Amino acid sequence: MYVLASENAGHAAQAVADPGIVDILLWGVLPYVALVILIGGTIWRYRTDQFGWTTRSSQVYESKLLRIASPLFHYGLAAVFLGHVGGLVVPKAFTDLVVSDDTYHIVALVGGSVAAVATIVGMFVLIGRRVSNSRVRSATTRNDVFMYVVLVLVILAGTAATLISAVNPSGGLPPVNGHEVHFNYRETISVWFRSLFYFHPEVALMVNIPVAFKIHIVVAMVLFIIWPFTRLVHALTVPLHYLFRPYTVYRTRGGQRVGARRGWDPVGTLPRERADR
Repeated sequence: MYVLASENAGHAAQAVADPGIVDILLWGVLPYVALVILIGGTIWRYRTDQFGWTTRSSQVYESKLLRIASPLFHYGLAAVFLGHVGGLVVPKAFTDLVVSDDTYHIVALVGGSVAAVATIVGMFVLIGRRVSNSRVRSATTRNDVFMYVVLVLVILAGTAATLISAVNPSGGLPPVNGHEVHFNYRETISVWFRSLFYFHPEVALMVNIPVAFKIHIVVAMVLFIIWPFTRLVHALTVPLHYLFRPYTVYRTRGGQRVGARRGWDPVGTLPRERADR
């Protein structure tokens, strides 16, 4: 059964329907499963595999493309993440006090497009580097390949969903009760997302959202599930102690020339002492 969401009546028609068992599993159960595995898996990984808590950098094999692609990908992804936080966590009523709805969408579309382009370009250059360089490819595991596939699907589905909504305000949804649907993720997905945190997920809001958004969200939850078991786990480590550690001091030998010595000789061993050994 389709109805119009009453809270959105003052803005635009939003399709809301009774959820089925699949909807309940996807939007009412899977988010909590993903969160438990993300937190529990991260703790387990930290306690059992601290030496493996690394990106397994391949810079030693190839650095030219890495210098270009890595900043593009990481800074672009950081901007995308911040945009998601602003769009999902901050209620629409708060942003309406600051900017109009049209201004918000223009800023979000332009800023999000720039961040998405940087992320996609950086990501595909990194992937191309792994495919084309034999030494980098040899350092790529099956775990890495699966992680890259999921990551690509998340980013491409999110970009497609944004572009579809920008071109077609209905998001491809049919009219409801003779009313044209104007899909607004802040009145559906964002409300559902926040409802997860007070343990009363509003599953009905997710039933009739555009398919591209559904794919994006489901694959994103899969990404969070595999996160602790891939190299992505390094993103959860911030070297804050670097801010407080003392300077590393390098001292010269005062211009004094020192001859060759054996590697096992203690530092400061005199030449005569080395000759006597």
